[in-house]
Amino acid sequence: MLIICPYCGPRDVIEFTYQGDGNRERPDPASQNFEAWNAYVYDRLNPAGDHNEIWQHSGGCRAHLRVVRNTLTHEISSVA
Repeated sequence: MLIICPYCGPRDVIEFTYQGDGNRERPDPASQNFEAWNAYVYDRLNPAGDHNEIWQHSGGCRAHLRVVRNTLTHEISSVA
């Protein structure tokens, strides 16, 4: 799988580190809503199709990238 880094150009996925789901929103740190914090820490979706992800180019420029990747085909449709 190739990821096109906006700074370094096309690179193999081995140079990148998956940083997590790009759609998750962290609850307010001052919040006492334990259900929201529990969901944030433990609940994960397993989507089929296009998915917004965060990757770091750890073997290159170290930039954090937002990648839209199809979880069925691993095709990358956008990198920002």
